[in-house]
Amino acid sequence: MSAPMSIPTISTQRVCKTHELPAYLHHPNFDKSQSLSDFSPEELLDADTDYETKYMPDEVTREHSKRMHYAAFRAHKSRTRRDRQRWLNAYLGLRDRIVLGNRKLIYRAVRRRMALHNRADDMIGDCHIVLIQAVAAFNPWLDIRFSTYAYTCLVRALSRMSQRLSSDWLARALSFDALPDGEPGGKLSEDGGVASSSSFRIDEFLRVSHPLLSEREKTVIARRFSLAEDVPSLTLEQVGKEMGLSKERVRQVQASALSKLRRALQPAGIE
Repeated sequence: MSAPMSIPTISTQRVCKTHELPAYLHHPNFDKSQSLSDFSPEELLDADTDYETKYMPDEVTREHSKRMHYAAFRAHKSRTRRDRQRWLNAYLGLRDRIVLGNRKLIYRAVRRRMALHNRADDMIGDCHIVLIQAVAAFNPWLDIRFSTYAYTCLVRALSRMSQRLSSDWLARALSFDALPDGEPGGKLSEDGGVASSSSFRIDEFLRVSHPLLSEREKTVIARRFSLAEDVPSLTLEQVGKEMGLSKERVRQVQASALSKLRRALQPAGIE
């Protein structure tokens, strides 16, 4: 097996973006007289290749990236608005082709790394932004594959998103007075307990005819917060066994129900 091709490392310098123009990596060859023929973006933009449906190989991505940075360089150096806009359009065209040609990395990362599958669509949308940022930051003159670099960026972003979503679920799973670990500390009532911060009766929302909560949510709230005076409150695990659900699923149902109740109990939302 032949050794992988080594790409010589050449010093590049990152130039910051301006109000109208994107940042780019300046390569010493950009200043040479033959740079336009070496890095002309039209050659790639005019190529009849449909990267909306086909995967863009790493070497093709690398070449697109080099010319993308050159287009940004020329946009910064342009003297007229028309010339600047022409090079900016070339930059955006090359960038978008790289994103389209490598977007399968998003689906691979989400499919392999995301635990909260019910938020997959949101994750994919956020990851498109991460991929665009990765394209802009990638240095094509380093001996690094774009697929490796972008996939690492996506996995790290997904990890941060998952942690944020988990924190949101935990916060929403807490009772109205920040119950520790989602465990109720008392009955929901008008004159005390965990509902002391609200002057409204929670049990009104638990009636069969009330449309705010689903039947499952009503059952979980009633069991967890012991609305009946002669029935003790149950733990997540106990409610799960009673309803044939996992402990985590009961926590999610409770989080959804409490979120709805908080919104409904806002003073501006109730007469």
